[in-house]
Amino acid sequence: MKKTRHQIDGAFVLLLFGIFAVCVLMVLLTGAGSYQRLTERDSASYSRRTAVQYVAAKVRGADAAGCVTVSDFAGDADGGDTLFLKETVDGADYCTRIYYDDGYIRELFTAADAAVSPEDGEKVLAARGLSFSAADGRLTVTATDENGAVTSLTLALRSGGAYPAVKGGGVS
Repeated sequence: MKKTRHQIDGAFVLLLFGIFAVCVLMVLLTGAGSYQRLTERDSASYSRRTAVQYVAAKVRGADAAGCVTVSDFAGDADGGDTLFLKETVDGADYCTRIYYDDGYIRELFTAADAAVSPEDGEKVLAARGLSFSAADGRLTVTATDENGAVTSLTLALRSGGAYPAVKGGGVS
């Protein structure tokens, strides 16, 4: 009779261990699934917000009277697809262009009167589009990320207004 009792005790312990192992495995799989969903959500959020926050930081750094304009890439027309940020260094005018070209948001820092083309800019972030509009002292940035999500951000310019483009690179 004692021998049978030991076999039942052993089977009971083995059954408890099996149940414990299955529970641990279920908790691990649930945690891994949750972690994967959180990681995907964070990645999508990063991708959506990075472009507009990048532009916002650049605008905040350059926001002074006459230094923020929206124009075409050459700076020849009011409104357009390129943001111009003017700055003066040692008496010389320079311009940072931020624009979308060939699947990327690009940035190009040059002398204000330099002849450049869109492919000359540094690739900043992969995207599907970037556009700007300026009116009533506000700049609206609209970016489309790689996944097609559209994010807009409107900035109130501290310098007091949205400035029209000026011929010759968007600077005066």
